[in-house]
Amino acid sequence: MFAQTGAVDSHFPASTLPLPYHAHMPQGDSPSHESDPLRDASRGIRLQKALADAGIASRRRCEELIEEGLVTVNGRLVTELPAWVDPVEDEIAVDGRVIARPAKKAGGRRLIYVMLYKPKNTLSAASDPSGRRTVADLVRFPGGVRLFPVGRLDYDTVGLILLTNDGEMANLLTHPRYGVHKLYRATVRGRVADEDLSKLEEGVYLAERKAARQAGRKKIGAKRTAHVGISIVKRDAERTVLELKLEEGRNRQVRRMFASVGHPVRKLIRVGMGPVRLTGLRVGEWRELTRDEVSRLRKTVDQAARKVGKTELRDDEKGEGQSRRKRDPAG
Repeated sequence: MFAQTGAVDSHFPASTLPLPYHAHMPQGDSPSHESDPLRDASRGIRLQKALADAGIASRRRCEELIEEGLVTVNGRLVTELPAWVDPVEDEIAVDGRVIARPAKKAGGRRLIYVMLYKPKNTLSAASDPSGRRTVADLVRFPGGVRLFPVGRLDYDTVGLILLTNDGEMANLLTHPRYGVHKLYRATVRGRVADEDLSKLEEGVYLAERKAARQAGRKKIGAKRTAHVGISIVKRDAERTVLELKLEEGRNRQVRRMFASVGHPVRKLIRVGMGPVRLTGLRVGEWRELTRDEVSRLRKTVDQAARKVGKTELRDDEKGEGQSRRKRDPAG
């Protein structure tokens, strides 16, 4: 489930390799700017840059993938550089897998979705007046595109965090009403009993200190946590490893939950958000989401939004019905 996918390392059988682009030309001809659009620098960006921008690998490694015969453009093998492509219009594939094409909004603004493996001691923010390291400091997207984090991950917690310039998507992923889950793997001290796990699943009361401070209240209340899905990965006398599925994100929630039942968290990593999983990265690295990952994210948030819309419609209809009954005693 958590197997990581690193650099492309599989190969086509020799008999199934597509012919190089220039091999489709009549014998005796050679590629030229007029006959070979991939040699036309005015059509877009260099192929290795398009691959690197898509999060495949470093630009130098992408050059090697091209030279090794693993990259096709519109179904044609490219093994020679330089080559230029249009990342939006061209279908580019590495080892048979099509890379994500940049999305565009009205007005031509490209929508970007980035996955970062956030390290410890990093703030989930675009900037910090105190000078602490932020996730934006780690993601320097080509062209100076400004990205902002989708939600937050505690300062000392590692794992998946998304960054984007798509405000609508970010809102749908993080607003509690839409219930898009976050997946964590936690290692806690000691053997957690089944009754404690049941208690955590059903919800425990946690003090709302941060909310009280932000509201300027002296009185600190407590709020019960929403239902949490918990599955045991490993359990012995020394430690328990678990996976947790949360639909809310309160301050240091996982750590405080387990502290409340006497099992401090030793290690915590966020490994998923909605349908997206943390793969292909080491701590501190980032990559763009693939087209399939973006598609699955959109499907998730669209379903959540429709579900919320139907619920609100039912509530409105219910309210109107109650109002009519109050006005009409015969109803």
